[in-house]
Amino acid sequence: MAGAEYGPSQHPEFDEDEGAACRRWGAQHAGARELAALYSPGKRFQEWCCVILCFSLIAHNFVHLLLLACWEHAPLVMLGVVAGALIADFLSGLVHWGADTWGSVELPIVGKAFIRPFREHHIDPTAITRHDFIETNGDNCLLTLLPLLNMAYKFRTQSPEALEQLYPWECFVFCLMIFSTFTNQIHKWSHTYFGLPPWVTLLQDWHIILPRKHHRIHHVSPHETYFCITTGWLNYPLEKIGFWRRLEDIIQGLTGEKPRADDMKWAQKIK
Repeated sequence: MAGAEYGPSQHPEFDEDEGAACRRWGAQHAGARELAALYSPGKRFQEWCCVILCFSLIAHNFVHLLLLACWEHAPLVMLGVVAGALIADFLSGLVHWGADTWGSVELPIVGKAFIRPFREHHIDPTAITRHDFIETNGDNCLLTLLPLLNMAYKFRTQSPEALEQLYPWECFVFCLMIFSTFTNQIHKWSHTYFGLPPWVTLLQDWHIILPRKHHRIHHVSPHETYFCITTGWLNYPLEKIGFWRRLEDIIQGLTGEKPRADDMKWAQKIK
């Protein structure tokens, strides 16, 4: 799997006829067009609100963390940064796996709002590169609002002594929220092959954030592995122990639902 690339030989969605393959993969895919059309003004408004509130809270909390900073906390803060990145990577994989594998676009509320982008992404992987900052990051901003609000509340209500004791923990939570907030932006960069800032490609090359070549493994049909999309650090160990496959076997055994059935339905749409 590690050397897998995009290509007709690895995707049943591609036909032997090159022209048919182009129609069945990417922006011209019938399912991709239908899914893109489901992006609504209401969804756009929700994303705008979440992005504005989220980044306001990030700025507020960052300033308070700077004001409380002291050298004696440095080792624990550095540990918190690494732990935050690891846990964000795992959570990104859990959410990605859940949305890729289960549910459908027809589900009330969450279907069109949250599962739709995952279905679109597998049949038009470059669609994310055409999304602006708001559409790319709106849902992740929604997911991090409550922890960021809780942190802001603590800064307003706790005594300086209590905040000093909590400082390493709050730094960990803040780093976890930063990595989680920017997960889909990092994911977008992993699909962008032209025009990336040099500092982004450097972070990818050093595998501090999800590298482009690494993420291609997930996009080999049927998209059943390498779900972690923040740093990608956990993809290999989780694959070696069969983590996602075991979870799917348990859920299928309990519910009778087949993994990725809805994903495959959209991939097979031709008109």
